[in-house]
Amino acid sequence: MCSLIQKYNIPGPRYTSYPTVPYWDLETFSGKKWEETVKRSFEASNSKEGISLYIHLPFCESMCTFCGCHKRITKRHDVELPYIKSVLREWALYVRLFSERPIIKELHLGGGTPTFFSPENLQMLIQGIIRRADLAPDYEFSFEGHPNNTTKEHLQVLYDVGFRRVSYGVQDYNDVVQKAIHRIQSFEQVKLVTNWAREIGYTSIGHDIIFGLPHQKLEHVEETIAKTKLVMPDRIAFYSYAHVPWLKGNGQRGYKDTDLPSGEEKRRQYETGKLILAEAGYVEIGMDHFALVTDELYKSFKNGKLHRNFMGYTASKTELMVGLGASSISDSWYGFAQNVKNLEEYQHLVQNDIIPIFRGHILSDEDIVIRKHILNLMCHMETSWFNEEMQFKQLPEVLGRLVEMQQDGLLETSTYQLKITEKGRPFVRNICMAFDLKLHEKAPDTRLFSMTV
Repeated sequence: MCSLIQKYNIPGPRYTSYPTVPYWDLETFSGKKWEETVKRSFEASNSKEGISLYIHLPFCESMCTFCGCHKRITKRHDVELPYIKSVLREWALYVRLFSERPIIKELHLGGGTPTFFSPENLQMLIQGIIRRADLAPDYEFSFEGHPNNTTKEHLQVLYDVGFRRVSYGVQDYNDVVQKAIHRIQSFEQVKLVTNWAREIGYTSIGHDIIFGLPHQKLEHVEETIAKTKLVMPDRIAFYSYAHVPWLKGNGQRGYKDTDLPSGEEKRRQYETGKLILAEAGYVEIGMDHFALVTDELYKSFKNGKLHRNFMGYTASKTELMVGLGASSISDSWYGFAQNVKNLEEYQHLVQNDIIPIFRGHILSDEDIVIRKHILNLMCHMETSWFNEEMQFKQLPEVLGRLVEMQQDGLLETSTYQLKITEKGRPFVRNICMAFDLKLHEKAPDTRLFSMTV
């Protein structure tokens, strides 16, 4: 395995979209074209499956140095209400595009730190959203909670407006690692907020754990998972730390590459953690996710309905996902659009009744076919091209790029199908890269992506 890690540990996308953001065609993109794809997607899907909403709440009181998300560090909470009003105004701009009242299937609050906001303001936000919409019978509301500032009132108020899933950012319980990433929180505090959520009635509680962090050792990962097993969250996101210090706005320049575990050590951390999780009853779902068999993510995986988008893995697919808030990315299936990242610019555009996007991509027919293959690989560890609609002219080139991986035992192919082996699961990103026509048409001139292992 070590030799395979050395061979395949290269920079590569995480494939929450295809094409990936650096390969979006900005020259042919326009706000008008984006709105047309939104309308097309809404017409085709609203009454069948509903739509998804992702709401980005960017404020944090302090900088976590491992984080690559777009955020604004502040201790001033008077920013909350103006921001919520802007998000609700942006939502109204999208609702105007729809031919009928939208049906919300899925809603997620991300950040930043959603629980930076007061319970009352979060309640106002959600009530403002659903005032302009109906809810699907099986809707799912979820949010990301910071263990240090998620109060019982947060959990209760959000439960009362429909939330049933919460994920807590744990990362690692070791003191040295926590100081390095500037995320200091005790197991006792995480246990407390986990138990609160259970007592209130949340049906899916998740913990996020990261391996490959600065100064992190194998025993730290083992200790973190051992403590996690004491509270048995319903699902676990066991992520590889993405070291991208060249991106603006993160604190990853605070430590050196030599402070990070090697690729081989990272893989040992993952394989050991995966084994411990399996022994505890967790099933690996897609890439980096684990769930108990009672959780909806597992059920979706078993039923072949697992989906992946900019929110990560989701238990259901909607064709239209609207991203609200500064830096949010929307997905109409036929196109992507990202909002401006600067808070003041975002609020100014919305105030002037302009959907605040600054870049995007309209997918070609070929893009959509490749997107389907990559989604199949990321969600189901296999894909096929038996149906003509899944074939494309560069398929022989793609299969040629996969020959060496097949010889290394990472995948198996037949005339019309490809399956990733158990040995190949850690290298799913590499396998997807073989299908990434944009990446092979133009290799990046500079470092764009984190390492695949």
